[in-house]
Amino acid sequence: MKLLVAIAILVSALAISSSFAYDPSPLQDICVAINNPKNAVFVNGRFCKDPKLVEANDFFFPGLNVPRNTTNKDGSNVTAVNVDQIPGLNTLGISLARVDYAPNGLNPPHTHPRATEILVVVEGELHVGFVTSNQLGNKLITKVLKAGDVFVFPIGLIHFQWNVGKTKAVAFAALSSQFPGVITISKSVFGSNPPINVNVLAKAFQVDANVIEKLQKPFA
Repeated sequence: MKLLVAIAILVSALAISSSFAYDPSPLQDICVAINNPKNAVFVNGRFCKDPKLVEANDFFFPGLNVPRNTTNKDGSNVTAVNVDQIPGLNTLGISLARVDYAPNGLNPPHTHPRATEILVVVEGELHVGFVTSNQLGNKLITKVLKAGDVFVFPIGLIHFQWNVGKTKAVAFAALSSQFPGVITISKSVFGSNPPINVNVLAKAFQVDANVIEKLQKPFA
């Protein structure tokens, strides 16, 4: 029953998302992404399959009801369903994800550079939030969500979800892009390849260089 409610809410969210999609509006009904450029058209960063060869599996992804493994350092697992998983999403401006959280699990602070996200909690209790831009004073907007609650993370803003309940949690997210992208803040800042100069980060965070080196070490 919980899953059916989540799907109903998610379908509504996707419908709204597609109406206000950030991606460019398509000029054709469908454009199934393929890797082979032979006899193809290049649209939205993907080659398009000949519409006459399109089949149901181009618009299909199975098993989003299956719990994911959360035995990792963050205690969370994001199952993305974007144009890489469903090639038929190409040019449609929407995607979704399932997020599983272990108790105390965290989907760490990150951004989606190309999408607004709307999240619906199916199970458990999440502390979520996002931070506004420098222009608006970097204000933290937070809320504790329970099953059935919905929260929106505006495009490009840093946001997070943390399981504050005693049991596992599950949420589904709809995003206003076929390929929203993700930038995990800690990994990008402290785990870049090659690493950002220690002195640059020390000055930026106003700490000693040895602190930065310790923060970089787990990502090396």
